Amino acid sequence: WLLSLAGFLVFKGNLQLLPTAVAAFLGSACGISLSYALGRTLGLYLVHQYGTLVHLTPEKVDRIHHWYERMGRWSLTFGYFLPGVRHVTALIAGTSKLELPVFALFAYPGALIWSVSFIGLGYFVGESWARVSERVHHHLVIASLIVVGLGWLYWLLQQKRRSFSRHSQP
Repeated sequence: WLLSLAGFLVFKGNLQLLPTAVAAFLGSACGISLSYALGRTLGLYLVHQYGTLVHLTPEKVDRIHHWYERMGRWSLTFGYFLPGVRHVTALIAGTSKLELPVFALFAYPGALIWSVSFIGLGYFVGESWARVSERVHHHLVIASLIVVGLGWLYWLLQQKRRSFSRHSQP
C-alpha cells in the first residue's frame, strides 16, 4: 500500500521516480536480508530448543534446505507478492542454511520487481490509487491464504503418505 502511495506521489510530481524506486528497493532488500540473517543466526538454535513443539527436527530442516536448492529459491522472488510470505521465506532460507549468494540471486531481484511493480501501480492508476491499491491488496491476501492452505494440504498429504508407507512395510 505504501509503495503504491509513493507511486501516486511520483505521479503528482511530489517525489522523483528514481530516488523513490531506489529507496523502496533498498528498504525491501534490507528487510528480507534481516529476516535471512535472523534465520541464519538464530534459526537452528530455535529449532533445536523448540522445534519438537511444532514437530520440526533438524532432519526436516535438511529436507527444507534440499527443497530450497531444487525449487524453493523461487519463493524468495515471488513470495514478495504474498503478504507476510516474503519474511517467512527468508527466515526459512536462512534457517536451512541456504547459501548467501543463492539467497541474493533470488531475493534481491524479487525486491526490485516488487518495488517497481507497486510504485508503477500507484503511478499508472493516478488519482484512483487508493481504490485500486485496496483491491490489489485484497486479492493478494486471498492468494496468500490459498498458497498457505495448499502448502498445508501438501504437508498433510506427505505426512499421511509417510504414515501409510511405514505401516504397510513388512
